[in-house]
Amino acid sequence: MDFMQLPEGPITLRDVTVPGCLLGRAEDLSRTDLSIAGGRIVAEGGTPVEMGGAMVLPCFVDMHTHLDKGHIWNRAPNPDGTFRSALAAVAADREARWTAGDVRARMDFALRCAHAHGTRAIRTHLDSLPPQDAITWPVFREMRAEWADRIALQGVCLVPVDRADPEGPFARTADIVADAEGVLGMVTYPVPEFRARLEGVLAMARDRGLAVDFHVDENGDPGPGTLRTIAETVLETGFDAPVTVGHCCSLAVQDEAFALETLDLVAKAGIHVVSLPMCNLYLQDRQAGRTPRWRGVTLLHEMRARGIGVSVASDNTRDPFYAYGDLDMLEVLREATRIGQLDHAGPGWVESVLGHPARAMGIAPPALTPGAPADLVIFRARDWIELFSRPQADRVVLRDGRAIDRRLPDYSELDHLTRTA
Repeated sequence: MDFMQLPEGPITLRDVTVPGCLLGRAEDLSRTDLSIAGGRIVAEGGTPVEMGGAMVLPCFVDMHTHLDKGHIWNRAPNPDGTFRSALAAVAADREARWTAGDVRARMDFALRCAHAHGTRAIRTHLDSLPPQDAITWPVFREMRAEWADRIALQGVCLVPVDRADPEGPFARTADIVADAEGVLGMVTYPVPEFRARLEGVLAMARDRGLAVDFHVDENGDPGPGTLRTIAETVLETGFDAPVTVGHCCSLAVQDEAFALETLDLVAKAGIHVVSLPMCNLYLQDRQAGRTPRWRGVTLLHEMRARGIGVSVASDNTRDPFYAYGDLDMLEVLREATRIGQLDHAGPGWVESVLGHPARAMGIAPPALTPGAPADLVIFRARDWIELFSRPQADRVVLRDGRAIDRRLPDYSELDHLTRTA
């Protein structure tokens, strides 16, 4: 029987390959059987389907995206591929075109892509400088309700640190976030009042019962950056809600002793780190006429050695910060493995797109044990080398034990929004 055409009713997937870490086993990959009935994994029973070692993973968790920016490249291209130009292009496009209808259409397109690729949960950062906060957050809430049975959505406000003043308009933005049960966020970079501003934002989060998620040190500056100050402040204030930091690129170009001491503090503070390998590969160390010497990856191995929870995620898709991408977490994991040389760094890195981001988001980690939802992605590949050597476009995605329609939306759907004005 061809496992790409699974029968209806209870089934047993015989002889599948799964990561040992998802079964509580020490080996990297294990061969086993998985039984499915009533939309869940069960102990045994059902029509047997011979799988020939096909790899099975739980559906993915993508905890750092920008759904509100996605798919604007055609109308707002980055003229030179630099970070500075990306900021300018997005700001101009946002001011001119980010109506509720525009944001909604592009978010829906992105979510359909992610769903077809096998993602079950997404955290998205949302540009939230007024008046955009009052436009985008209601759209986000509508989309979260519409997609609740397919993709669990979390929203994070995104404002620069110099606009995150607890005494200014940011307080109203924080109330919008709290009302939407979101996450308080900002972009951090060294400013004279950084520690005081950070303490104020943490106090705002505590008062509203919110977790925090910051964009941190997304640059190649070898200076001290902001990550160490964040870890110290979390420890000193006793802030006990979840703290996530994304990017942390500059760690790789800092003095090594300083960087490792910073990571010791991050571990002690219980901070979760998200690396965005594809976007940072694209942006960092880009200079006209010069081949990049440094590719933007942060200290993934050193973080893991200290017990820091590390995720990898999609970040931007088809916008001025990253011209490519489709919210395919297999692509993210594949490229992270290559960029970060994770293939000889011990087993369990698959958790960077499964359990680690789920726990950081406060949702149930994916599992393959009886009682877990049968939300699965099935590949013809039988090991990591086969999995990462092809795009796996013929994968099967099960939600509640049933195969979904994996047809991707056509880019032409967005022509009326994304053609150059």
